[in-house]
Amino acid sequence: MIEKHGIDISHWNKIQNYDRIASAVDFIIMKVGGSDKGFYMDKEFMKNYIALHHERSVPCGAYYFVGRNCTDKRAGENDAYKFLDMISGLVFEYPVYIDLESTSPKHIDGVTEAVKAFCSVMESAGYYVGIYASDVSGFKDRMHLDQLDAYDKWVARYGSKPKYVKSYGMWQSSSSGHIEGIFDRVDLDTAYKDYPAIMKKYHLNGY
Repeated sequence: MIEKHGIDISHWNKIQNYDRIASAVDFIIMKVGGSDKGFYMDKEFMKNYIALHHERSVPCGAYYFVGRNCTDKRAGENDAYKFLDMISGLVFEYPVYIDLESTSPKHIDGVTEAVKAFCSVMESAGYYVGIYASDVSGFKDRMHLDQLDAYDKWVARYGSKPKYVKSYGMWQSSSSGHIEGIFDRVDLDTAYKDYPAIMKKYHLNGY
C-alpha cells in the first residue's frame, strides 16, 4: 500500500521557512477559500501555492470550506463554481476537496444533495474531487454516506484510524502536529493512493 505523509494549511498557519516545509512533507493540501463568511479566497493561498508548488515543486491539493447554508443542490453547485473560479489555470497533483463541517445535522438530506452537486460540477470541469469531513460528526451525522460511494474521502479522526468510513484515500490523523518551517501546530495527513500518477494518467486537475 502506498503511504505518503503530508499536511494541510491555511492562513491560520504561521509559516516561517518554505524550504524546511518542502523538505519535511510529501504533499500539502491548501485551503483555497470558502463560503462560511461569504465567498472568499484564503488570503495566503496564492502566496503559499507559488512558494511551495511553483518554486519548490511540492505536490499539492486544495480544499474549499462550505458554509452552513450549503444545504441544497443549487448551493452545492454555486460553491463549486466559485471554487472553479479560484483555481482556474492552476495544477494540482492531489485531489480538490469540498470541506464540510458547519452545516446542521438536521439538513442531512439537503446537504447530501449539495455535496453530490458540488462534486458533479467539479468532475465535469476535469477535476478529481473528494469530500473532507470528520469520521462521525461529518460523514455519519451530516451526510448519507451510502449515497457518496462515487467520491473519494479525506477523513478526520484523531487517535485512531476512521471507523465509520470504511473506504478512504486520505486520513487526517492529528490537528496538533509539528513540522520544520511552521511555527504553530499543523494538521497531519496520510495518503494511501498515488494521486500524482492518477492526475497525470487521466489528465485531471490541470494536467
